[in-house]
Amino acid sequence: GPVTAAPSPYRVVPADEVDWDDVRTVFGSTGIASRCWCQRYTLRRGESFSSFSAQEREHRLREQVQGCPGSTAGLVAYLGDEPVGWCAVQPRPRFEGLVRNNRVPWDGRHEDRTDEGVWAVTCLFSRAGYRRRGVSRALAVAAVSFARERGARALEGYPMVRTNAISDELHVGSVATFAAAGLVEVGRPTQRRAVMRLDL
Repeated sequence: GPVTAAPSPYRVVPADEVDWDDVRTVFGSTGIASRCWCQRYTLRRGESFSSFSAQEREHRLREQVQGCPGSTAGLVAYLGDEPVGWCAVQPRPRFEGLVRNNRVPWDGRHEDRTDEGVWAVTCLFSRAGYRRRGVSRALAVAAVSFARERGARALEGYPMVRTNAISDELHVGSVATFAAAGLVEVGRPTQRRAVMRLDL
């Protein structure tokens, strides 16, 4: 008979609907996430990542997540009542560092970078202690539904290719994780980076 996927044990919630302390719990107080606060892809023109503190990055994420009700920069995964994962997903032009600073090379792509109808996932992050347990996959699947419900025409992800990515870079997700959510590879702008996409 047909093989059906086991239901995910994870519940995924838009980040503007959760307590900020739950987001802080996922990011933790040590490690790369507690320094990054998902700001690398949102840097504005002329800004460098090192030009402002971790506290300022946290403040910016909180504004992006909760500053505009009904519009949020991400999703939080729960296992029971425990917050265990984060996904950054929103219209692609809002990731200024992605579309302007060329963090993902644009060579060979002939579409409007500022198209609000194309959404992007720039981070899939599992909290320490919950890694390799399907959290990222649950978040990627939820991101597809989240973008579709909000009118996205397409969703993109930009995974590092695992063979030569260091573990700290895998917060962008893996090819397999995005493939499980239905995205397909549409480009390989560098040896280390794939572009994956699902037209909704």
